[in-house]
Amino acid sequence: MADIIDTAVKAGSFNTLVAAIKAANLVDTLKGAGPFTVFAPTDEAFAKLPAGTVDKLLQDIPKLTKILTYHVVSGKVLSGEVVKLKSATTIEGSDVKIDASHGVKVNDATVATADVAADNGVIHIIDTVLIPA
Repeated sequence: MADIIDTAVKAGSFNTLVAAIKAANLVDTLKGAGPFTVFAPTDEAFAKLPAGTVDKLLQDIPKLTKILTYHVVSGKVLSGEVVKLKSATTIEGSDVKIDASHGVKVNDATVATADVAADNGVIHIIDTVLIPA
């Protein structure tokens, strides 16, 4: 199996996320032992942001890092455990809300695909970029 970064690269639908992770210098972290749970927005999720947002974030590495780390939870939290949670603390430091009443939502993002396995954790694919308060 591959680590979280290699799994995302191989999937082919996370080019923006991977580029942002590289820009924020988080590759080594997410290739580390972990385990990590990553709520990974697709390229389509990034495309839903207002025009120019991604380019602006790539120029503001501290803000980019804050947003990216808001998508990561320490530990390997599989969907069977996620649905029992009301929130989860991200490595950014604040919580994301979890609502499993109609599918699974993390804040305003819907989990499109859960439990994508990686050597050092798990990826849950989401349809919206999470923005910390």
